[in-house]
Amino acid sequence: MLSNPDLSVIIVSYNTREILRACLDKVLQAGEGMNMQVIVVDNASRDGSAEMVQQDFPTIQVIASDINLGFAAGNNLGFKHASGRYIVLLNPDAMLPTDALQVAMQHMEENPDAGMGGARLLGRTGKLEPSARKFPSLLNEILVISGLAARFPGSRFFGRFDRSWDDPERPAKVDWVPGAFAIIRKSALLEIGEFDERFFLYYEEVDLCRRFNNGGWGIWYWPDIIVRHWGGESSKTVEHVEFSSSGSQLTLWRMRSALLYYRKHHGAISTWLVSQLEMSWHLIRKIKARMDGNVAKSEDSARVVSLMLRAWRETMGGLISPPRPW
Repeated sequence: MLSNPDLSVIIVSYNTREILRACLDKVLQAGEGMNMQVIVVDNASRDGSAEMVQQDFPTIQVIASDINLGFAAGNNLGFKHASGRYIVLLNPDAMLPTDALQVAMQHMEENPDAGMGGARLLGRTGKLEPSARKFPSLLNEILVISGLAARFPGSRFFGRFDRSWDDPERPAKVDWVPGAFAIIRKSALLEIGEFDERFFLYYEEVDLCRRFNNGGWGIWYWPDIIVRHWGGESSKTVEHVEFSSSGSQLTLWRMRSALLYYRKHHGAISTWLVSQLEMSWHLIRKIKARMDGNVAKSEDSARVVSLMLRAWRETMGGLISPPRPW
């Protein structure tokens, strides 16, 4: 391990051996000439990911967990070994350009109020992904689930959650940035605390950014850091769990984390209202689909309602997190 590195890159991996290999190649190219530490936290992969890193990337530190810790606890384990002034969180399915790490560090140096910063995320086809968002709220949930946000993306009101109204070329102080790529000031992290490990997957970075914000630290979106994000590669390897219609989000886990988040930051009533909103919407969708003869859509909405009821029971309305691994 390098002594006093400027930057520690943490990658939490689960069954992503080949894409992880490509990711690490990009990281080492981007970090050439930098005083950098790279840590891979392997969440009990079954595909030989940890062994591949040890064999093919001897300069990279591998921390192998016996169980799948999830994103929050996996990164917290990495934090314990990270000695850089800045910490970069990187998904194994996120590919860095050669200047990404240098530019990210430069932005952090130029903005001493920044606790955390994010990049412009581009999907497989080069399409812009949501890269800077507002905190979740009942209003934002209504706008998204009703389809109004998608219908009027250029509206500052209707497009508020994903900030789709704003110019993606413009840097901005925002509520939160996704954890696919994020650079964190270590001194700020030590001040506000690491990830809340009750979040196994989803909402953990939202909660962290909210605590940064409450502690007076800024969250920044920097569009000149461009990261290609494949999305959902680890989630696709999880068996026997319902996916959302997008095919990349584990619905039950997303619901559990949403309830935990709302209970923590908005209280019991808002948590109940959010759960009722999603169930009511899908009950209406189910009835309409049945009337239209669309059996598949009707059954899909029935599953969503069933999963929300299960998530509510298993978290006791957002009060507790089920035992890991989810």
